[in-house]
Amino acid sequence: MKPVSDLTDAEAAAELAQLAENIAAADRAYHERDAPDLTDAEYDALRRRNAEIEARFPHLTRADSPSNRVGAAPGGGFAKVRHQVPMLSLGNAFAPDDFAEFCDRARRFLGLKDALAFVAEPKIDGLSISLTYDEGKFVRGATRGDGSEGEDVTANLRTMDAVPNRLHGEAPARIEIRGEVFMTKADFLALNAAQEAAGGKIFANPRNAAAGSLRQLDSRITASRRLSLFAYAMGQASTRVASTHWGYLERLKAWGFSVNPLSELLATEGDAAAFQAKIGAARAGLPYDIDGVVYKLDDLSLQERLGYVGREPRWAIAWKFPAERATTILQDIGIQVGRTGALTPVAQLQPVNVGGVLVTRATLHNEDEIARKDVRVGDTVVLQRAGDVIPQIVSVVLENRPEGTVPYVFPDMCPVCGSAAVRPPGEVVKRCTGGLICAAQVEERLVHFVSRAAFDIDGLGEKTVREFHAAGLLRGPADIFALPAHEADIAAREGWGELSARNLSRAIEARRRIPLARFIYALGIRRIGEANAKLLARHYGSFANWRAQMSAAVAIGSEARIDLSGIIGIGQAIAEELVEFFAEPRNMAVIDALEGALLEIEDAAPPAAAEGELAGKLIVFTGSLATMSRPEAKAMAERLGAKVSDSVSKRTDLVVVGEDAGSKAKRAADLGVRTLTEAEWRALAGL
Repeated sequence: MKPVSDLTDAEAAAELAQLAENIAAADRAYHERDAPDLTDAEYDALRRRNAEIEARFPHLTRADSPSNRVGAAPGGGFAKVRHQVPMLSLGNAFAPDDFAEFCDRARRFLGLKDALAFVAEPKIDGLSISLTYDEGKFVRGATRGDGSEGEDVTANLRTMDAVPNRLHGEAPARIEIRGEVFMTKADFLALNAAQEAAGGKIFANPRNAAAGSLRQLDSRITASRRLSLFAYAMGQASTRVASTHWGYLERLKAWGFSVNPLSELLATEGDAAAFQAKIGAARAGLPYDIDGVVYKLDDLSLQERLGYVGREPRWAIAWKFPAERATTILQDIGIQVGRTGALTPVAQLQPVNVGGVLVTRATLHNEDEIARKDVRVGDTVVLQRAGDVIPQIVSVVLENRPEGTVPYVFPDMCPVCGSAAVRPPGEVVKRCTGGLICAAQVEERLVHFVSRAAFDIDGLGEKTVREFHAAGLLRGPADIFALPAHEADIAAREGWGELSARNLSRAIEARRRIPLARFIYALGIRRIGEANAKLLARHYGSFANWRAQMSAAVAIGSEARIDLSGIIGIGQAIAEELVEFFAEPRNMAVIDALEGALLEIEDAAPPAAAEGELAGKLIVFTGSLATMSRPEAKAMAERLGAKVSDSVSKRTDLVVVGEDAGSKAKRAADLGVRTLTEAEWRALAGL
């Protein structure tokens, strides 16, 4: 090996390219496969050689240089971790009335009239993580990811002083502790100063800095940055550790965790408004960023009874601070065409900083909103951004309106394919009628198909999908699984190479097995989000059954359609979208092609408590129950592994009949479906 001082420019450039590839391969072997093929000394030698050459030839430093790896790591850099208890999101409140309605819903669900006690915790703007301890020892840490599956960042979390390697004192045999990794304002400023001095990436805000620092492929980079942690929740636990959430926070402190010192126990929900005002007033002076307060029901037994709805707990809510606003100039209005053909107007803005984020675009929602606010090109507009919500135009400053502006005329034709844009009766959105002949819809459906909550294929992001679609490599979802056959052609494309093309092929092959819920969501059926996809997967269990029942539901009045409409959380409108999708032969051709390309569409996993006589049973509740509310009874049935519907069909297994039962009880009798009294239901459920 030549001394660095003897290298020519051409030799230095060639060696830097090889070093970048070798170091990247070593990183993948260590972090993705847990099978390092270099010793630490060999790995360090590669990095030192890279640094020496770059110091001698700074003009040859590559964009993919190991020395430039700052910020968020690639999605394929970490092993995936499936959470035993999902890490779900919180519902939001923005005003006292929202919080009061949340409390009223909880009381109605529980059948209670008394005031509720809460624990109030400032909502840290950071990265949610889960820490698993076995026999008091830290064994694994993961990011939240999509709530069901996150990334294994154990090595990076071990570098943080705020994460105890061992719990102090007595602890359950296994416990999963959840919290928020964040960076203080002072540490954020210090990091950016160091980055600027080194010519590195400047982070936009503390949250991005914290997330990027934790998701480094090289844990030594994480160790070099000051990250903090507040613990605040429990996932899976082998034994109960407290009867109240406040008691649990006390246990966290005893185990060695930091808990937000501003958290308070509120005797009643009436104390929340005062606490919100107090924290809001102190917000600017806090050493870290917060965007609201999280209110959690203190009684853990009530939390268990309330359970979850969709992706949110019924026992907690985030009361957000008022949205931050700014004023800027609306320079133009463009139209985006989505995967369902929706035409969405987007404001092109003179760049403005709102809440620490530079904003250049904002949603205008639909043509009615534009008309209602009389938004015109050239107007001075008030812009609002709350948390991670897409910026939106709040109002127009009419006194600043230039002369000669004209009202905006919404297009009647799709700007992409030229097809007619129509507005269905009762809807506010115009839609392109071009369907699969509209390039924008095809492209957006492909982008959705590979999105994080869908197939989540590493290396096949939005930019790459658009590139491959324009090149003719992708016309439909099944074409993705033919890309490995074009690996050589992809490697020859600008910006690619043999290694990146090979990694893409591996990532595609890894997704030939996919959970049913992800598959359903990936199809991009209108109104089918992640929560509804999971509902459908759980209700039908397998791909074969789901497809057969959806095809049967196309027939008006069929038992399959009655069953579909009766699924709690689905309803008539969503059922109609599913029926329309399955009635379209081109959609069936897409599913056929995918079924042929995939190795397995995995059956939906039953709930953890799915044991006993209720597991897998389809249950309907009718009439008034004396000992619990119907919502609580439904939630209890689901926790015990049953599926709950609002309609009785031949597929129904049990109908629980309360007081004043109506037509559902009669239909059950007509169909010969087994009925239970409330007392029989409680006995069957073991209550």
